[in-house]
Amino acid sequence: APRDLAFSAQRDLASWRHQLQDRLSTLVGDMPQRVDPAPRWGDPVAHEGFSERRLVFSSEPGVDVPCTLLVPHGGEGPFPLMICLQGHSSGMHISLGRAQHPGDERALSGDRDYALQAVARGFAALAVEQRCLGERLDRRPEVAHHFDHTCVHASMVSLLLGRTMIGERVWDISRAIDVVSGLDAVATTRIACMGNSGGGTVTYYAACLEPRIAAVMPSCSVCTYRSSIGSIDHCPDNYVPGALRHFDMGDLAGLIAPRPLVVVAGRDDPIFPLSGVEEAMETIRRIYSAHGAPGGCELVVGEGGHRFYAQAWDTFLSITG
Repeated sequence: APRDLAFSAQRDLASWRHQLQDRLSTLVGDMPQRVDPAPRWGDPVAHEGFSERRLVFSSEPGVDVPCTLLVPHGGEGPFPLMICLQGHSSGMHISLGRAQHPGDERALSGDRDYALQAVARGFAALAVEQRCLGERLDRRPEVAHHFDHTCVHASMVSLLLGRTMIGERVWDISRAIDVVSGLDAVATTRIACMGNSGGGTVTYYAACLEPRIAAVMPSCSVCTYRSSIGSIDHCPDNYVPGALRHFDMGDLAGLIAPRPLVVVAGRDDPIFPLSGVEEAMETIRRIYSAHGAPGGCELVVGEGGHRFYAQAWDTFLSITG
């Protein structure tokens, strides 16, 4: 693959970044039509240490995005906000530490209750239901289903529309930021994003395309394309058509730097191999050094497989201040 926009220390940094931004924006496809989000809020529910409110907003005509907002009790607001994204799971309730379906206990055992972790560390937390997952599952009659994963058909339809599922999911995150930015409880200059697997993938691309995200912690998702989605079977919602003609995943850090970036990986992750993660990190570190922020990116490796590792919070908090 030519990767004509691969990072090189010999490139003019500003010009390269502009070209990279333009190319990624083109490849993720057309973005949806912006509409009034018309946020609908549920009544507050008190829990030990935090309050919870359900939020549903519109991100495009006919498309609603369910979310749950947690706000810490006590302390002085506004609070930094952590946007929490689950990957291929039964839904955003995993971020809230709630088992609702068979298999959820196993998901929770992998430190995937991000929203609770965030609020315990003084963040407000917004769990967002991603397209094709949880409450946003395919609602077609069962006879119409031919795939094991709920993202497949919707991702193909996105391509029919000149879009990508990555672009659509990033759009939802941007519209969520529009909604919560007006809240007294949220520090709009301190919005971060995190997620595992498919949630980590959207976290990374959202940081590339949404400058209001101030820090990111993608888990089990940042890797060279060759080592992961280019050589191992993955769901189609991981793919940006034409990407390797221009860049690899590590090169895209040029659109995130110098904002804090903590990449989390499992030493034994079978679908995002550590060797590919480390190769991507070599590029990311060179990019951050070129931006004068060599300490702005870190890799945290957990002793296990494809899951989040809560130990990464210490690193995240140390580099975000």
